[in-house]
Amino acid sequence: MAIEKKFVKDGYVKASMNEFFAQQLSRAGYGGMEINRTPMGTQITIFAEKPGMVIGKAGKVIRKLTRDIDRLYDLDNPQIDAQEVRRPELNAQMMASRLASSIERGWYFRKAGHNTMRAIMASGALGCEIVMSGKLTGARSRVEKMVNGYIKHAGKPVDDIVDKGFATAIRKLGTLGCSVKIVPPDAILPDKFKLREFVDEPEVKAEDAAAEGEIKETGIAELVEAEVTGEVAEAEEVAKAEVIEETVTEVEKPAETVKAAEESEGVITVDGEDRREHNGTWQHKHADYTYWHPMARVHKEV
Repeated sequence: MAIEKKFVKDGYVKASMNEFFAQQLSRAGYGGMEINRTPMGTQITIFAEKPGMVIGKAGKVIRKLTRDIDRLYDLDNPQIDAQEVRRPELNAQMMASRLASSIERGWYFRKAGHNTMRAIMASGALGCEIVMSGKLTGARSRVEKMVNGYIKHAGKPVDDIVDKGFATAIRKLGTLGCSVKIVPPDAILPDKFKLREFVDEPEVKAEDAAAEGEIKETGIAELVEAEVTGEVAEAEEVAKAEVIEETVTEVEKPAETVKAAEESEGVITVDGEDRREHNGTWQHKHADYTYWHPMARVHKEV
């Protein structure tokens, strides 16, 4: 058998089995099925609102379903398992069956549709679409659609996140088709995004950054040695104290320290005035101003 024909046959078998179960288990609240083919046989899982009615007394109903499936569809060792649906309002097949049952009991189609949609959205669904077609009010057939929330209509997300259900309601005027689509609360939407919050970082001044860099450079050797001996905190305090002492400006130094530094900076005396070259600029000092300052500075008369 060609691979294409095999896919068509598997799809036909699954759709036919789904229709068979919906007809046989309508009173049990049938909510869909899954087929898993394993080397031990074909595992069929039936989801229902009342799994006890699917199993039957002493397993009588489920054994009958197994025999019928084996006879009708020629499956390899079929095994049927029933599971309960905890939240029927989020199962599209169950809600479609409820909607069809409400219309058959005489409810107005628009009231039945809005009640069904309200129950679905109240259960936390992200979106819902209900389509009813047929002779709704008169002799002419028409389509009524109700949409609420987020729903996808095309593409791969339809197969991944949208749950579909279909049921028929038989009335005197004719048969009505009820289609329900639900996007569950835990669905990962393909176009969902989240904006990151922007946090303003505090500005770091250049002086603080330079001081921090000097502390790290000068104290790296002490920290490495202290890690070996287990005296990291003490080494950090020593390194910081040394850097702070080195970064003290000349204005804050006492006169003895300034004088000692002048002797090592090549001070010359011109016309009885001390001068020196510092960073490409000639400086001098006199009795009116004890510290060094540029020679181009305008001096006020005392």
